Amino acid sequence: LVMAYAPSTGAEKRAITVNLAKLSGPARARWYNPTSGAFSDIAGSPFANTGERDFATLGDNGTGANDWVLVLEAAGAGKQAANAPSGTAARKTTGPLRVHATNPRYFTDGTQNADGTLRAVYLTGSHVWNTLQDQGTTQPPPAFDFGGYLDFLNRHGHNFVRLWRFEISLWSAWDNTKPPLRYTTHHPWKRTGPGMALDGLPKFDFGQWDEEHFERLRSRVRAAGQRGIYVSIMLFEGWSQRTQPSAWSGHPMNAANNINGINGDPNGDGRGLEVEMLKVDATTEIQKAYIRKVIDAVNDLDNVLYEISNESLFTPEILKWQVQMVNYINEYQATKPRQHPVGMTNLVAYGEKAKIQSNDALMASPANWISPGSTLYNVNDPLSSNPPITTGAKVIILDNDHTWNNPCIPQNGKHRADHAWVWKSFLRGYNPICMDPLDLSQPDGVLEYAKASASALILARPAMGHTRAYAERMNLAAMTPRDDLASTRYCLANPAREFLVYLPDGGEVTVDLSAAKGMLEVEWFNPRTGGTTNGGTIEGGAKRSFKVPFEGDAVLYLIASKGGDKR
Repeated sequence: LVMAYAPSTGAEKRAITVNLAKLSGPARARWYNPTSGAFSDIAGSPFANTGERDFATLGDNGTGANDWVLVLEAAGAGKQAANAPSGTAARKTTGPLRVHATNPRYFTDGTQNADGTLRAVYLTGSHVWNTLQDQGTTQPPPAFDFGGYLDFLNRHGHNFVRLWRFEISLWSAWDNTKPPLRYTTHHPWKRTGPGMALDGLPKFDFGQWDEEHFERLRSRVRAAGQRGIYVSIMLFEGWSQRTQPSAWSGHPMNAANNINGINGDPNGDGRGLEVEMLKVDATTEIQKAYIRKVIDAVNDLDNVLYEISNESLFTPEILKWQVQMVNYINEYQATKPRQHPVGMTNLVAYGEKAKIQSNDALMASPANWISPGSTLYNVNDPLSSNPPITTGAKVIILDNDHTWNNPCIPQNGKHRADHAWVWKSFLRGYNPICMDPLDLSQPDGVLEYAKASASALILARPAMGHTRAYAERMNLAAMTPRDDLASTRYCLANPAREFLVYLPDGGEVTVDLSAAKGMLEVEWFNPRTGGTTNGGTIEGGAKRSFKVPFEGDAVLYLIASKGGDKR
């Protein structure tokens, strides 16, 4: 392995000259973007180990600078992940997760802190649509580079993903009567025919499992666990049926798409919402059989969580269906060696009053964890701009897929999830995750249609790893959101000995250290650069003021000095 750094000299391109003859064999060559964490393969790679060769950098890396790292490794070698942020080096997950008894904002994996208390596990990370099924505008769709995706997660210190499952086989983002149409494969059941489904492929047979779906499910969950990543397995998907006028045409439970006589749309309105309403016994039994099959496939793994459905409608019938599915999972898990957390995510409603009611329904549900949605679809939405303090009634995985600052939606203008949103969410007791328009082939790692989000994502991605590094460095189980202790109102604290404070606008902050006796060590963290500055020590016992030693937003970390009361 050879790595060469090309420091920034502005935005112009330049070259690194390497004597390939010094290498032991052909070399794969890639550029690594130290800002975004993305790799880009160099055209013509692998290169023979003969003579000198110039490698031209790619220019602006997304920040107005052009520093790059040239990575040369033996051709055929596995992809190597760069170091994760300090304190978040990839290690195998432990589990299963369960809600932390004394700080139920978080899960615990059962391991202990130095004082014998249970460790709190903070979850954060980027997720993308094709983590389980391949998707694309061709049939068959292109294979997703899952190994490269895990590398990306490890580089940024992430430890959580959603494993998406799309129920429909042919769809478009908002209207599958219009191009570009996207194919999805594999599905849980074999496509045997006789006869063709509406997408032009053989009809589904609900009597035959497609084992490739479940083998991939297990292998990917297991691979993620080996890399320290927890996986939420999405069992069902409601967004596509809710938003697309003709989405039902691609659903296996459309009577035209299966050979078993299953009709999930008995009222004939062309939407098929009845499959999530307990109105067709046959569809409910197929869903329960799928749940059992999934649990059988992954129950022995440490890193599993379940999600009932992505963004289903908020109606009494659909809520009842989701609650019944939560209870059914727990009943079936009770017969197994391990029990994994079950979650419910954003129940879609329209209007502020209805949206508040839908979030309240999540909070009142039997789910172990939830992902609420925006109550306002504008810049004043609390979850998008100023997340309210969590109470600990549920573990809340705050997903910008369900808030107004989703970076995958270009029409949101400049209001996108950025590193400030990550820090604000963390210090209010959430586990923030990012729906990421990821393209591993791009220097900035951002899909072309979402380039307007690039500047925010370039800082949000490492911010999730940075917050996790502090979560694992602190005794998170003993810390709660305390907006009353810091003038910026963003503070996690164990008031007797440990504080983490965010200053969105930089400048100065006053922190109430009245309960902290003795000396505290002071550390400043720059969330834009990832650098730390030693701030010396300060005496507790009163309110103290602190001034940021650099420009821009900042994080202040205070911890009781190991020297006790020494000054």
